[in-house]
Amino acid sequence: MIQKAFTLIEILVAVAIFSLVIAAGSGIFISSISGQQKSLAFQKVLSESSYLMEYMSRSLRMAQKELNAPTCLSQNGLNYEKIGTGIRFINYKDECQEFYLDATNRLKESKNGGENYLTSEALQVSAFNINLAGESQGDDIQPRVTIFLDIKTKGQKPQTQFEMKIQTTISQRNLDVKR
Repeated sequence: MIQKAFTLIEILVAVAIFSLVIAAGSGIFISSISGQQKSLAFQKVLSESSYLMEYMSRSLRMAQKELNAPTCLSQNGLNYEKIGTGIRFINYKDECQEFYLDATNRLKESKNGGENYLTSEALQVSAFNINLAGESQGDDIQPRVTIFLDIKTKGQKPQTQFEMKIQTTISQRNLDVKR
């Protein structure tokens, strides 16, 4: 009677092939997890920055001229005023409103004496710059604000972080006529 059995070499070859298949599968799984994390970081930055830019653009577009200085802005005839790391203006509800970057690198809004964060704790604003054109009454230029924003995820591994640079220019909706 002949017994059939595996030789040591056959067992070693089978174990090596099995190990390679498991290692390849694990690598693909880890790579897909990393890709998913990067995709989620991208989605977070994109959705928050999209909301942020839309909200700020709408508010800045509807800004009004200062007529009773110094209730909000420093002098009559101004549409916008750059202050430190932000911008101040009178919104369409005749409220003094301000967008600025605070010490924790998050964008904040100040309106009616109350303050709100516009970005979540998961994001860091590396740069927030404002460029004004036509903000005063005497320049005969339609008021416009250019916003530069550099925003990224924070607290994650460097390979899963995502950073986005955004620039937009907003023109005031109302014509800048002398009053």
